[in-house]
Amino acid sequence: MSEQQPTLPNIEESAFDIPSTNAMQLSSSTHKPRILLLYGSLRERSFSRLAVEESARLLNAFGAETRIFNPTGLPQPDTEDDSHPKVKELRELMIWSEGQVWCSPERHGAMTGILKSQIDWVPLNMGGVRPTQGKTLAIMQVCGGSQSFNAVNQMRVLGRWMRMVTIPNQSSVAKAFLEFEEDGRMKASPYYNRIVDVMEELMKFTLLLRDNKDYFVDRYSERVETAEQVSQRVNQK
Repeated sequence: MSEQQPTLPNIEESAFDIPSTNAMQLSSSTHKPRILLLYGSLRERSFSRLAVEESARLLNAFGAETRIFNPTGLPQPDTEDDSHPKVKELRELMIWSEGQVWCSPERHGAMTGILKSQIDWVPLNMGGVRPTQGKTLAIMQVCGGSQSFNAVNQMRVLGRWMRMVTIPNQSSVAKAFLEFEEDGRMKASPYYNRIVDVMEELMKFTLLLRDNKDYFVDRYSERVETAEQVSQRVNQK
């Protein structure tokens, strides 16, 4: 007995697309994966910055091209317009990147305002370009005391909201002040090994997804309703 095609009376057939590997790009880019790294503290000896610097070394060893954004001088959201040099720098790096690493200290059980402000300056849509959609994301946190996961849990929610592909693995470094040498290099430890794991996984996901990110985040609802129609519906008084 042949299987009957399901009846879907609410579907707009012209926008209904059956997922298939035939629609994916089989050839891969030849340039190095471009990874942007953000950290969440302005302290002179910032352990989130040191963790990001160690991550960048690993990513470079894995074959990536990395850039670290320095949040010093970035204004609070809504206190300046998007012509501010640090805002322009951050947004250009967001568009440049194919994957990202976010690392924040945990402060009062949450990610820091320094990290959140960087994300808040990046809209979901800039001139028809979605600067974060479909990009890969690795999340990490550093703790002043025992190991916690509050900040990475928040960043995972935030990454989803920014329409990013957040990898399953993550890192949380307990008592970070004990895990770095005076020169800023991270000591050998299970925490270091986990960061290696996370960067390796980020590279794999980035290589797999970067040439097909537009296909993976293509949505039926958006094919049915144009961006202009969404804007008119959402912004109507």
